[in-house]
Amino acid sequence: MDDFLPQKGHYKSLIIYQKAECIYDVTFYFAHQYLSKGDRTIDQMIQAARSGKQNIAEGCAASTTSKESEIKLTNVAKASFQELLVDYEDYLRVRGLEQWKDDDNRFVQARIVCAKHNDSAYYREAIEQRRDETIANIAIILLKQEDYLLFKYIERLKDNFLKFGGIKEQMKRARLEYRKKKGE
Repeated sequence: MDDFLPQKGHYKSLIIYQKAECIYDVTFYFAHQYLSKGDRTIDQMIQAARSGKQNIAEGCAASTTSKESEIKLTNVAKASFQELLVDYEDYLRVRGLEQWKDDDNRFVQARIVCAKHNDSAYYREAIEQRRDETIANIAIILLKQEDYLLFKYIERLKDNFLKFGGIKEQMKRARLEYRKKKGE
């Protein structure tokens, strides 16, 4: 029997975590650069980005003993990023700035670049040379990619739960196999 207490917690190697870190860094810069000092939206956007990233890490750490917690925390991350997506869309809309359409060449090019880069240092350097409209659109693309990746990850977590069960079921199987091997 496989180890019933696998020590996962390797969240930093997950693309969903790496992309979450990119989103956090872009949002931190954007909120401080383009929102007025004292605007509550600064804290809300940064907290939504932070919540998404931190819940991925916490869910991964909790996965050793609670598949339920891992699924719930990953879904909380997904919800936090949805909240942040709406903030970026609101920013563009209320300022009369353009949100790129899926068939816009800028959107297509940015989507390709965002799919290739999961290193937050890349975005920290790149965004300093861009306008607010462009950064918000890049963030939206990153958030949509993250949403899809989190959806697929949650589906995989659900499938693994159905195949292997939770910790109690795994512990019972391991104990029964151990007893069987020992002839008890």
